[in-house]
Order: sequence, then structure tokens, then C-alpha cells
Amino acid sequence: MDVVSLGCRLNAYEGEAIRAQLAAQNLHDVIVVNTCAVTAEAEKQARQTIRRLRRQHPAARLVVTGCAAQVAPERFAAMTEVDHVLGNREKLEATQWRDLGKARVSVGDIMTDAPPAAFDGTGSVESGPAVNGFPGRPRAYLEIQQGCDHRCTFCIIPYGRGPSRSLPLGAVAEQARLLARQGYREFVLTGVDITSYGHDLPGRPSLGQAARRLLALVPDIQRLRFSSLDPAEIDDDLLLLLRDEPRVMPHLHLSLQAGDDLILKRMKRRHSRDQALRMAEKLHQLRPGLALGADLIAGFPTEDEAAFQRSAALINEIGLAYLHVFPFSPRQGTPAARMPQVPQAEIRARAAELRRLGSAGLDRFLTGRVGSLASILVEQDGLGRDETYAPVALPPAQITGYAKGAIFNGRIGAARDGKLWLEAA
Repeated sequence: MDVVSLGCRLNAYEGEAIRAQLAAQNLHDVIVVNTCAVTAEAEKQARQTIRRLRRQHPAARLVVTGCAAQVAPERFAAMTEVDHVLGNREKLEATQWRDLGKARVSVGDIMTDAPPAAFDGTGSVESGPAVNGFPGRPRAYLEIQQGCDHRCTFCIIPYGRGPSRSLPLGAVAEQARLLARQGYREFVLTGVDITSYGHDLPGRPSLGQAARRLLALVPDIQRLRFSSLDPAEIDDDLLLLLRDEPRVMPHLHLSLQAGDDLILKRMKRRHSRDQALRMAEKLHQLRPGLALGADLIAGFPTEDEAAFQRSAALINEIGLAYLHVFPFSPRQGTPAARMPQVPQAEIRARAAELRRLGSAGLDRFLTGRVGSLASILVEQDGLGRDETYAPVALPPAQITGYAKGAIFNGRIGAARDGKLWLEAA
């Protein structure tokens, strides 16, 4: 039995829910590939993973699910290596795993998907995608939201995840308590578009209000992070929480995608370049020492050199510490796939330049951390992350005495090789 989850934190969370269901149903001969569809490269990786797993496990039943399977089930059903294809809703239904084999392909219309069911503490996937832990991971993910109501012209994910739906906060808190009992102290709120949280719940609570209440309900949460945030939807409650609550880590990741207004308009993003800059300035003012990360797409259709340079300049203007660069990849069925394309060689060159600038931005940020007292979560032997998510090189566990998942304080003595290094004792 194995579950291989590709792509985002939400997939990682749901992969553990699937693993729990396989164990509950005694499905020891099943291997699940939980796919991603964010880029063409992600789908290619999914197909390569499927073929590799089939070679390694010729007798296993191989199930493909996730966003790529939801968007294009016929492509995976056509693969001789695949036994079953399940949609994103179906993968979290206990009956699908109990009756595995009755239908080779079970993929429903995710656009009419019901709200996620509440977790009731039983561990049943039918009552919500509950998980007991994340093997090999030092921090826990908490699903708070599903789907997306926006239609960015480059993005296929709404068709893989369906409309935005929020989990009731009580369900999120119950899952957090379960994971806290397993020893987790750092949590990441995750979903597809978490800044849209609450619009479909009674009282329409904002993400900031929900996070504040969660911290009150689950005092064992020592550190809280957020997955990617839409700068157009960051609410005042979230800003105040960042300012006032030390358990919220000084590290946010923004879904920027571009730094040129015309490209942002063609992407159907809801923020302008100036709005992104003003939001970043406000965040830095509210939480001095804050680390900001962002997504940027290189070579979006119609992007000329001037537009690219405006995006590149954003890295220094905002002071980005962490950069995720996505070379533009046309997704069949999206408006951007029909726009005039930038040559592939130019896309690769622009992506490389963004990564170079991002690496320089990280070096500057790490250098600024030298001399500070850091709170460090041990990720594995020899490596941890401080509150700003900066990687910290650690002595072996037998020297420090700190095991994976432990949190301790240490003073930063140097920054080199893309990491922080502790001051010698």
C-alpha cells in the first residue's frame, strides 16, 4: 500500500486521508497516485510516476486520482498501467474505496460539488478528509477550504477542484486537536484559495477571524502559517492578526503572478502592480522582519521585454525572500492557451533570470538574519526552519538532542550556501 501525492499541500493533506482509508479497508495491494494539473510538466511528471510505479509493482492495483485525473480522466484511463481513475470528490468517499473495482473510472462533475463534509472525529473519510499525521513531515497541514470561484486565464485548477467551499471552523479545530495529540506544533492552513474562506458560511467569517478563533480553540498550536494568499483578498482581520499574534509566523506567500498591469489584466488577476506594492509595504510595516514569498509566471502570452522587466523589478521592490517561478505552460481549455505565445527559448531565459534574482533576494534576506535569535523547527537531522521559514543548518541530533518536530531557540551566526548557520556555542 502506498500513496504518492504530487503538487500542493492540499494534495499532501488529502493523500494522508486516502492512506487512512486504504488501511481502514485493508487495501494492502493498492498504490494511489494523487496527481497535480497546475502545469503541463506536472501532468508529465504524473505519467512518469505511474509508469515507474507499475514497473516496480507489477501486481499492485494502481489508482490515479487528483486534479489531473479530474480534468482529463480519459487520458489516464487510456494508460495500460492504470487500473482505476477516481475524481477529486470520489477519492475522499469511503464507498469508492470499499467498492474499488466496480467501476474503472469514477469521476463526477466537480463543478456541482457539495460543500466539504464536517470532520466528526471518527476518522471516516465519509465525514471529511480526516488524517492522523504526516509521515516524514515535521509540520501538519490543515485543510480549511476547497475550490476556486475565480477564472484566471492561465489556470486549470478550478476545473479540477470545483467552486470555493469552506470547512466549518469547528471541523478544522477538531482536526487540529487530533494532530496536536500526535505531537505536531506547527500548522499550515491550506486550500485552493484560502483568502476566500468563509463567504459560504453563516456569518461570513473572514480568514483572519477564523485563524484567530482557531488559535483560541487549540492552544497547542505553537506556530501557524498560511499557504498562498491572494493579495486582493487579504482582510483587515488577517493583517491585525499578523501584527498582534506571535504564534502567526512572520512569513507570507503571495499569489502575484506578474508585475505588469497589462499582463495582470490579461491574466484576469484582481490586483494591480501598485496594489501589490502597497500591500507588501503594509505587511512589512505591521510585522518588521517579515519574510515574503511569491509566485511569478515567466513568459505569459503577449509578455514583451518591458513587461518582463516590470515583473523582474518587483522582486527587489517588494523585497521577496522566496520566489516560486513558473515558466508559462498553456493548459488546454484555458483562455491563455489561445493567446499569442512567447517562444519557448525566451520563456526559459526569463524563468532563469527570475530565479537568479530570486536567489539574490534570498541571500540578502538571510544575511539580514545574522545575529538574530531564531525560533527553529527541526525538519530533519541537520536541517530546520526558523520562524521566517529560512533554512537553518543544524548539528546532528545526537549533539543537539533535538528530534524532528522539536522547536528550540538559537542565535544565527552566519548565512552561506543558501542557509543560516547557528552561532558556535
